[in-house]
Amino acid sequence: MNAAMVQQAAHAAIRSQDGGSTPTSPLQQLTVAPVSFKAARSILVRHHYLHSLPGGTRLAFGVFRENRIMGAMTFGSGPVNAFALVEGAKPDDCLTLSRFWLSDELPANSESRSLGVALRSIRKHTSVKFIVSYADPSQGHMGIIYQATGWVYTGLSEAMPLFDLGDGKPRHSRSLSHAYGTHSTKYFESQGVEVRVVPQAAKHRYVYFLDRSFRERLKTQVLPYPRKGVTDADD
Repeated sequence: MNAAMVQQAAHAAIRSQDGGSTPTSPLQQLTVAPVSFKAARSILVRHHYLHSLPGGTRLAFGVFRENRIMGAMTFGSGPVNAFALVEGAKPDDCLTLSRFWLSDELPANSESRSLGVALRSIRKHTSVKFIVSYADPSQGHMGIIYQATGWVYTGLSEAMPLFDLGDGKPRHSRSLSHAYGTHSTKYFESQGVEVRVVPQAAKHRYVYFLDRSFRERLKTQVLPYPRKGVTDADD
């Protein structure tokens, strides 16, 4: 996905309009539109359980009701090997849904509606072929929203640690690399920064194919959805 395509997607505001024959229904009152990284960071740092905007963010969407922002989602480069899930895929063929948070004030099914609008925008305005996302079982998340919207489940991902630079804010290695040019603990220690490695549990991994032909090239096994009797809205 080149810079021009990213900019085109980032300026293509989209209103959700396919909610049935009742135009004033609660879901019809939602608007999903691109927002600045600053606006996304503000709401996600405050409300998402990871309290951060990851490095490598490429696209950000806000979810609005009556011109009030009540949620945000971001898409970015994600793990360096995510694109390798598909045979012959290139890095620009793939984005990762890195953050997704909606206010509890929004009506039921707002998650699937908002995510669907964002995915249609990415399909229309970029050359991205598939999206990868993760659900954290340590937070009680099973990926119910992905199951409800037809994502493919590929099992548990490799557990990747986070890094705390002494400020109490765990960061992914990719965030360190984007911010500092490296995620080498030896480099930070040489600069007098004590790095604490924060172990993480493996996460449920889901894939959504914007280009259906890419599904045929998926290299990993498609597995049955994991089950748990809860709905998670904060993946």
